[in-house]
Amino acid sequence: MDIVLHGLPETPQPKPIVWIGSSIHDMRRCAAKIQDQAGAELRTLQSGGMPSDWKPMPTVGPGVGEIRISTQTEHRIFFVTRFHEAIYILHVFEKRSRKTAIRDIELGRTRFRALVRSRS
Repeated sequence: MDIVLHGLPETPQPKPIVWIGSSIHDMRRCAAKIQDQAGAELRTLQSGGMPSDWKPMPTVGPGVGEIRISTQTEHRIFFVTRFHEAIYILHVFEKRSRKTAIRDIELGRTRFRALVRSRS
């Protein structure tokens, strides 16, 4: 007679978050309500889900997404989840117009390229 013991299934560890450049400081400058919403969205990413309001940002880089947080103001978070070791936060900013400012896209693109180079 074979006895097979089954333990509790392993809970996968959440992916760590790596903040690139000034992104963590930019997040800390946001209002507490924005930080709370961003934290909930990032926890969803860490557990393998997708944020409630996001879109792909191929103009920043392949595999880059943008979390959209809307309150009285608009905030955005450029993120990358495609690498197995971590979730990378490239840029956090307040959006002041309908179209994303070129400087925000360029900053995200520059940080994305630096990230890819650092992984080579």
